[in-house]
Amino acid sequence: MANRYDFDPKTYLQQGAWADVKLGLHRTEELLERLGNPQDSLKIVHVAGTNGKGSTSAFIAGILQAAGYTTGLFTSPYILRFNERIQIDRVDISDEDLLEVAADVRDQVLLMDEAPTAFELLTAAALHYFSQKRCDVVVLEVGLGGRLDSTNVVTPLLSVITPIALDHVAVLGDTIAEIAAEKAGIIKSGVDVLSYPQHSDAAAVIEKRAAELGCTVRTPRFSLVDAHAEGLTQVFSYDGIEDVHLRLAGVYQPCNAAMAVEAARILRGKGFDIPDSAIKNGLEATTWPARFEVVAHRPTTIVDGGHNEQGARVLAKSLQEYFPEGGVTFVMSVLRDKDYRAMIECVLPFARRVFVAAPPDNDRALSADELADAIREVQKEKGSAYASCVAEAFVESCPSVHLAVLRARETAGSDGVVCCFGSLYSVQEIMEALA
Repeated sequence: MANRYDFDPKTYLQQGAWADVKLGLHRTEELLERLGNPQDSLKIVHVAGTNGKGSTSAFIAGILQAAGYTTGLFTSPYILRFNERIQIDRVDISDEDLLEVAADVRDQVLLMDEAPTAFELLTAAALHYFSQKRCDVVVLEVGLGGRLDSTNVVTPLLSVITPIALDHVAVLGDTIAEIAAEKAGIIKSGVDVLSYPQHSDAAAVIEKRAAELGCTVRTPRFSLVDAHAEGLTQVFSYDGIEDVHLRLAGVYQPCNAAMAVEAARILRGKGFDIPDSAIKNGLEATTWPARFEVVAHRPTTIVDGGHNEQGARVLAKSLQEYFPEGGVTFVMSVLRDKDYRAMIECVLPFARRVFVAAPPDNDRALSADELADAIREVQKEKGSAYASCVAEAFVESCPSVHLAVLRARETAGSDGVVCCFGSLYSVQEIMEALA
C-alpha cells in the first residue's frame, strides 16, 4: 500500500496555472463536507476587497491575538514562503502540520469526481488545520472576487470589505459596480458588514446587497483619523485609541488600522473581550511584508506590493509624504494583465531612474523591454509635467529582478532611495538580492 505521505504538499496545493481558475463553490463544499465541515466549528472574520485586504486582515488578527484569542490567519499570495499563507498567532504552519493536513485533504479528493482547484485545496487545508488546532477565531482573506471564491463557503461573524477598484477585470467585470457585486457576494443574511468608504458606485451595490439580506453596514469615520510620520513609521490615533506607533509606514495604513479598530468593536459587541489596550497593542505589534516596507538602509530600500493602479496611487502618496523632493530610483516589475501604464503615471513624477525586469516564473509577466517601452512613452507624452523629477531619468531593462535590485542600489548611492514595486510575485527575489 502506498505511503499517504509520499508527496510534496506544497506542490500538491499549488497545482495548476492561474489561467485554470474555475470559479464556483460546489467543489469546496463537497471537499469540506468530506472533511467533516471544519468551517462550522470556527468563528470567522471574512475579508474581501481589491487593495488592503492583507494589511487589514493582519491588523484584525493582531488585535485578536493581543486580546488573548488563538487566532488563525489565512492570506494570499505568499510573499517569502508558502507556509505563511496559513498562520496561527502569526506563526506559519510547520512543514510537518502542512503535510498532515494536505494528506487528509488529498485522501478525500481521491474520492471526488471533479478535482478541486489549487486555491480550493488550500482553503480546505487551512480550515481543516484551524479546526484541528481549535482556533478561537479565524481571519479569512478572500483569494479572488468574493461571490464564487472558495472561501465563500463560510458563514462568518463579520464580513469586511476593503477598498474596491478595477482589478482582475477579465474575471470579475470591467466596471466598479460589477466588481463590487462580486466582492459583496461575501455578505450573508443577518451578518454585520464593515466596509471601507467606497467609490459611490461600489457603495451603492454594497448597501443594496446588505439591505436585501438584512445586514447592518458600518463604515469607519476617517475624519477621526489622525496620523503623522515619525521617521519611517507613523503615530496614529482614531476615536479614542491614542498614540499608536504603527510599524507599517504607508500613508494608507492608518485607514486600514481604523478598519481594524471598527472590526474589533463590532466583535466586542458579539461577546469578544477586546479592551482598548489590546487594540493598541495589537496594532503596534502588526507587521506585514511588502507594504511600503523599509527592508534595507544605505540606500533606504522600500518594497511595496502595489500591483494595480489603486496600489500605485497610494504608493505615490506615501512617497510624497516621505520623499517630497522625488529622486527615487525604482525597480518595477509587473504582470501584463494589469493597467501598468496607469501605474507608471502614478510614480514617474518621483523617479530619477527606473530599472525594469519581468516577475520571475509567471506566464502573465510583462517583459522588461515592453515595460521599458511603456515608461519611455509616458515620459515622452508627459514631458514638461514631469521635468522637475525625471530630467535625469533613464530606463534600463534587466534580465532578472535580482540584477535590477543590485543595479538600482548601486546607482542610487548610499544616501539615495530605492523603491521596488509592481508585483508581489517579485518580492522573494528582491529579498534574496538584498540578502
